[in-house]
Amino acid sequence: MMESIDLLYQYAWLVPVLPLVGAAIVGVGLISYSQTTSKLRQPAAVLIVSLTGAAMVLSFLFFWSQVQGHPTYTSMFEWAAAGDFHLEMGYTVDHLAALMLVVVTTVAFLVMIYTHGYMAHDPGYVRFYAYLSLFSSSMLGLVISPNLLQVYVFWELVGMCSYLLIGFWYNRKAAAEACQKAFVTNRVGDFGLLLGMLALFWATGSFDFQVMGDRLTNLVNTGGLAPTLAAVFAVLVFLGPVAKSAQFPLHVWLPDAMEGPTPISALIHAATMVAAGVFLVARMYPVFEPIPAVMTVIAWTGAFTALMGATIAITQNDIKKGLAFSTMSQLGYMVMAMGVGAYSAGLFHLMTHAYFKAMLFLGSGSVIHGMEAVVGHDPVLAQDMRLMGGLRKYMPITALTFLIGTLAICGIPPFAGFWSKDEILSSTFAVNPALWAIGWLTAGITAFYMFRMYFSTFEGSFRGNDQATRRQLKQAHLQRLGLSLGPGAMNPQELTLDSEDDHSGDSHHGHEPHESPLAMTFPLLVLAVPSVLIGLLGTPFANFFEAFIHPGGVAEELEAFDWSEFTLMAGSSVAIATVGIVLAVLMYRTRVIDAGAIASKIPFLYNVSLHKWYVDDLYEVVFVQGSRRLAKQVLNIDIRIVDGLVNFTGFVTLITGEGLKYLENGRAQFYALIVFGAVLGLVLLSGIT
Repeated sequence: MMESIDLLYQYAWLVPVLPLVGAAIVGVGLISYSQTTSKLRQPAAVLIVSLTGAAMVLSFLFFWSQVQGHPTYTSMFEWAAAGDFHLEMGYTVDHLAALMLVVVTTVAFLVMIYTHGYMAHDPGYVRFYAYLSLFSSSMLGLVISPNLLQVYVFWELVGMCSYLLIGFWYNRKAAAEACQKAFVTNRVGDFGLLLGMLALFWATGSFDFQVMGDRLTNLVNTGGLAPTLAAVFAVLVFLGPVAKSAQFPLHVWLPDAMEGPTPISALIHAATMVAAGVFLVARMYPVFEPIPAVMTVIAWTGAFTALMGATIAITQNDIKKGLAFSTMSQLGYMVMAMGVGAYSAGLFHLMTHAYFKAMLFLGSGSVIHGMEAVVGHDPVLAQDMRLMGGLRKYMPITALTFLIGTLAICGIPPFAGFWSKDEILSSTFAVNPALWAIGWLTAGITAFYMFRMYFSTFEGSFRGNDQATRRQLKQAHLQRLGLSLGPGAMNPQELTLDSEDDHSGDSHHGHEPHESPLAMTFPLLVLAVPSVLIGLLGTPFANFFEAFIHPGGVAEELEAFDWSEFTLMAGSSVAIATVGIVLAVLMYRTRVIDAGAIASKIPFLYNVSLHKWYVDDLYEVVFVQGSRRLAKQVLNIDIRIVDGLVNFTGFVTLITGEGLKYLENGRAQFYALIVFGAVLGLVLLSGIT
């Protein structure tokens, strides 16, 4: 039996390779026979979903094997060598890798099923499946990477796939700009990661996580490396997760990533790109943990990001962008947990969040799909919660699953988010009460904005057919673009928006939204199960997750479990969440409190939230406009000085050449005259001096 299991581990490389094969087959078909392959919609989808399903089955087998106590399996081969320099590649399957394989493959598999319904009428249906499969393969390769160098290779592949998917609708200006913003922002973090990786290799001579940690600690303890320098190296590596997991100040790409199709929003925000950052922090724990200054930086970065994302989400009207800032906030929780040493708590929240956030994003896509039956294919209107309301009557399955996801993310027991978030808060309180206070306050804000989102979308009366509101929203959107909406307008984009609005009541669209097809509701129902139950694996009184992911410290934690402490900490987090829910009910369900009146009384705070703390505006002035001004200055220098010197040299050469050609006439008498004149000149000059 053991031999058959070991044989299975020898083929662990198939997990990332199977989706890669699907992407390669479909991709080559699109490149070579584009029109024919684009018509093979069903076969392409079946191929890619089947291969991803096979990878999921293998992942569950590895996970179960690790649960049963199989030791870590690592397979390596020499990739490059020069003298004493050796680079090895391969794969490793341990508890963390097995957990991440299950999370990534299950979410990716369900997202691909959902895609069939969501992208059914999109001309890029086959291309989207190829991108999804390549994205999943890149993340799975990252998960089983045994060293930092190989992680970096797949890290960049994940970034490339996110660029392709965020800009999938590249003919939309907003999508084209969003994918560029994501790409550039992540390059900043990745450059820091590259510098830190090379610096650690210079100091330790290895890319292996545990070896790097042990050698770096030894160097610092023996005086071979200054502690400050070691901290700088580690923080540089941390810049990679800061960008990938959208932590302040490299978070600005995440909301704009909503310009991609909703299935990829779910995959990016739940189990792939943003999870890669937290996963790398977990892998780099042997390097980070012995350096207190680095752990402090990680913890405070996460705490500030959690609070910042939550405060911005309060005023968002776009349902997908509201969820995007929610993701940013929840990732902050995970990073904060890592920073305070709550390794298993951060990973536990990573797992629970992957399922309920995937469900929330797919639920938002279902809402958008239903709204398009009313407003047409206009993302400005289809995603604005001010045109929603009352959708529970039309979309009961979507509403129920969205409510489950909302309760989970708010930390209401017994839903999954309660157990993971409570573990983070209790672990943080034991280390730093100030960080706990930030996390506690963020929990209340989270409950408020999530139920604001739920009530605005699913409760009350439906507002989608209010023509005045629709025109007002489009007018505001066009004003932000610097356009205008009115008679005689000739801007092509404006005409497109008007035409879509005019079709809202024709034969293509009805006057009421409708429930999404089974291909979209089935993944929602499946994801609802772990969103409710999976948190029970990590209860503090029977923490099976802790026993699996970090077995060394389980016995002590179980012995130290105190019901009174648990009741106090859990009660405080549920209490603040309840306050947030009650406020949301009073403002957006019963309308007892006028939210607009409150906003008018605190215009500064309202505008700070609405304008995302003005970070994007600051970056626009400093980096975008600043780089343009610098480019203009460099251009002027190039034209006036560099080109001027080159042109002046050519001009002097031309003039002297033209002048000298008249002196070269071949007459000896003329040359003698020139010599006589030169001698006479020298005599006169010497006489004067």
